[in-house]
Amino acid sequence: MKPRGRLPLTILGLVAAAFLLSSCEGLGGISPIFPTPVSPNGQDIYNLYIAISIPAIIIFIGVEAALLWVVLRFRRSKQPVGYVPPQIHGHNGLEFTWTIIPLIVVVVIAGYSFLTLNKDFVPITNEDMNISVTGHQFGWTYSYTEGFTVHQEGTLAGDVTPMEVPIHKLVRLSFEGTDVIHSWWVPAISGKTDAVPGYTNYAWLKIDQVGTWRGECAELCGAGHSTMQIIVKAVSQQDYDAWVQQQLAAAQATPSPST
Repeated sequence: MKPRGRLPLTILGLVAAAFLLSSCEGLGGISPIFPTPVSPNGQDIYNLYIAISIPAIIIFIGVEAALLWVVLRFRRSKQPVGYVPPQIHGHNGLEFTWTIIPLIVVVVIAGYSFLTLNKDFVPITNEDMNISVTGHQFGWTYSYTEGFTVHQEGTLAGDVTPMEVPIHKLVRLSFEGTDVIHSWWVPAISGKTDAVPGYTNYAWLKIDQVGTWRGECAELCGAGHSTMQIIVKAVSQQDYDAWVQQQLAAAQATPSPST
């Protein structure tokens, strides 16, 4: 006896899983739905995402529709005994077409992706300020050229200390790791950038609106990986200057280990 109701249950399970995933935004997690970009490089990644996703969805629907049509049109129960469907093996035109078209699609995707990554993940030289980002188990350290450091230790109990930047400023980011490979990822701002021990990677951001954006480590880096939240806070230049003075005062008030 064939089991009944398996397909509807499977579809229901997939719908439920999609709903749960869409509600995952919060502490230690981000939504799987692409957020609105707030930095030009984030916009580039978003455009690439759309440029790949839309053709991929169209191709997927076309292939699945063709497969469904073949299954229904040529199913055995509707054909006479010994029926053999039309054969296209050896049709040079069709074989050439379904070889060249996927090749063109893959080459276009690869070329577009390469140009985008080469544009957004190379060291810039016209920056307004620099921040060095160091990943460690399990948190982030942000070193500012003004002379202070912000430590961001991982937690799921609340928000971590944000990395603050002024709006309308081009910020150069350099990344390194102290132990294993980590990956700094704030989807609304930039693509994933690895923090690798002994090697420096680069990215940048330029946010033109006040706000706060979340991210997380995107590289499985150990038992505390899920705690490695990222919070980027963009503020006005006036508020940023005041925040810098607070950080400098706090750094001066903290006794050095030797004293």
